[in-house]
Amino acid sequence: MKRNPGNSFRLLIGSALALASSMAIAQAWPNKPIRLVVPYGTGGAPDVIARTLSPRLGEIFSQQVLVDNRPGAGGAIAAEHVAKSPADGYTFFVADTGHFAINPALYSKLPYDILRDFTPVIHIASTPLFLAVGTAVPAKNIQELIALAKDKPGGLSYGSSGNGSPHHLALAQITALTRANFVHIPFKGVAQSVPAVLSGDVAVIFVGLPSILPHVKSGKARIVAVNEPKRTHLMPEVPTVVESGVPDFTVSVSIGFLAPAGTPSEPITRMNAEVNKLINLPDLIQRFTSLGIDKIGGTPEQFGQAIRADLPRFAKVVKETGAKVD
Repeated sequence: MKRNPGNSFRLLIGSALALASSMAIAQAWPNKPIRLVVPYGTGGAPDVIARTLSPRLGEIFSQQVLVDNRPGAGGAIAAEHVAKSPADGYTFFVADTGHFAINPALYSKLPYDILRDFTPVIHIASTPLFLAVGTAVPAKNIQELIALAKDKPGGLSYGSSGNGSPHHLALAQITALTRANFVHIPFKGVAQSVPAVLSGDVAVIFVGLPSILPHVKSGKARIVAVNEPKRTHLMPEVPTVVESGVPDFTVSVSIGFLAPAGTPSEPITRMNAEVNKLINLPDLIQRFTSLGIDKIGGTPEQFGQAIRADLPRFAKVVKETGAKVD
C-alpha cells in the first residue's frame, strides 16, 4: 500500500502546529506587560500602593507593570473595565472598601457584581482614618465631641470627601449610634475637606494620616480617635472609636488586588506570593507607614472571606445612616 505524500505533509504540519500551540499554552506567566487598574486619579492610597509596587513587581516578573488610572463614577468605570477584561492574568483591579463593600449597598444598579465578576488576589493594606477637629473645637475625645454635638444648636458640621465615601460613612455611623447631631457637608475630596476643618468651616472630619498629620504637628488640628478595630502602630497613642465609647462602630477601610473572574490560578498565586513578600520588606513598611498605610497580606481565600464579611456589614451601615449618593 502506497503512502500519500500529501497526507504525510499535512500530518507533519498538524503535528508542528499542535506542538507550537501546546508550547504557547505552557509558556510561563507573565510573557507581556501587566496592568494595575486604579479607580482614582493620582495621589490616593490605591494609586500610591500601585505605584510603589509596580516597579518592584516589574523587576520580579521581568515585564512592565503599568498603572492604569481610570477614575469616575465612584470607581464603577474601572471596576467594569476590569470585569470585562480577558481573564488571562494581565489585568488587576486595585480596589478599596468603597468598591468591594460600600458601592454594592449604596447604588441600586452597578455594572459589576463583586462576587460574580472578580477573583480575590491579595488583601494588601488598611488605610486608617483619623477623627480630627480644628483647634477651635474644645473636645479632647469622642465623648466630649458627642456632648458638643448634642448641646450646640444646629449641631456640629463634619466634612467628608463625598457622599457615600468611607469618610462620610464613618461619622454618619457615629451619628446614628449616638444620636448626636452631626451635620454632613460633602466636599470633592480631602483636598477641600482638610482646609475646611482647619478654617473652622466644619468642626470635624475623618481623614487619612498624611493629610492631617502636618497640621497636627503645627498645632492647627487635633486627632481624637482612629476608625480601626485595633489601635494602629501609625499612632499607637490614639484610641479607637470603639474603646472611646461607641462599641458598635464598624467602619474601616482596606485595599487589595482583584482579578477578573476565571483568571487562572498561576497568576493569582504568583501575584499573591510576590506582593506578600514585598509588603513585608523593611523599606516598603517604612514607606507605607510614612503614608499612613498598614500592611495586611494573606491568602486569596482570606481576602475573599474579608469581602464577604464586609458586604453585609456595610449594607447595614448604609441602611442605618441613610447614606445616599449625589
